[in-house]
Amino acid sequence: MVIRTGHVETMKRTFSQQDFDRFAELSRDTNPIHVDPVFSARTRFGNTVAHGMMLYSTICSVLGGRIPGPGTTQIKQELMFKHPTYTQTEVTVRLEVMDVHPQNMTAEIDTKIRLPDGNDACIGKTLVCLPGGTSGFPGNDQSFMASGQVLETIGVDTLKHLKLGQKATTHRTFTAADLAEYADLTGDSNPLFTDEKFAQQAGFDRCIIPGPLLSGIFSDLLGTRLPGRGTNWLKQTVYFPAPAYVDDDIFASVKIVRLRPEKELVNLLDTCTNSSGQLVCQAQSLVLVKDLEKG
Repeated sequence: MVIRTGHVETMKRTFSQQDFDRFAELSRDTNPIHVDPVFSARTRFGNTVAHGMMLYSTICSVLGGRIPGPGTTQIKQELMFKHPTYTQTEVTVRLEVMDVHPQNMTAEIDTKIRLPDGNDACIGKTLVCLPGGTSGFPGNDQSFMASGQVLETIGVDTLKHLKLGQKATTHRTFTAADLAEYADLTGDSNPLFTDEKFAQQAGFDRCIIPGPLLSGIFSDLLGTRLPGRGTNWLKQTVYFPAPAYVDDDIFASVKIVRLRPEKELVNLLDTCTNSSGQLVCQAQSLVLVKDLEKG
């Protein structure tokens, strides 16, 4: 598909509790605000809410299925979660092409998920490499590490049971079955994730892991370990330096780089590396710990 500035694509989606539960099982993010109605009733939400990465996956389903279409790869995605998304609520996913760069086959796209009442569930923007392009996965972004180091010099050292510099790590290997479940659950039909021949023709060794699944590892860590159960994701910027492949060992970590007790906010720096030590995902997270389960 040839895309032009101003092109708009929309899609509607309604989530069920079963969807939340399936995504929790797939991502391993069993944060109770997504899967436990009793726990959620005691929080500011009052009921279970969608995972941020599940919302992200609906954006990716439009990117990989409609515009720019099959073969699209993401370089960067910015997300701000403004209002909660509950079950049985029809959301509208809207993507608008803001700029196209034919010389390096990339495009900047505004991404938005809107609720029926007119409020935005999620706003952001993405930088993508267009199908057939070769400029995707441009290597490490040093600014991510640098900004984390700067934040570590600001503010206090403790908040609740959390400490500046505290880290949590995990390990994950995504299989073809995981990617098939992701595609079935999210509707993201980009064949780079499920069709090995297509992925190889696009220049990859084999199928690559979708961005929401890589970021979902951070979601698991944030929502179950650090800060922990009850964490509410507010902002996420994710950058993909290199492809992450199916059946590869992925090692993830999240590190607290700033604590803001007056607003109960925590900034974290997140990374994923493959078995060779190569960075395949870098991210910055801002979370609210107001509803954090008492340890």
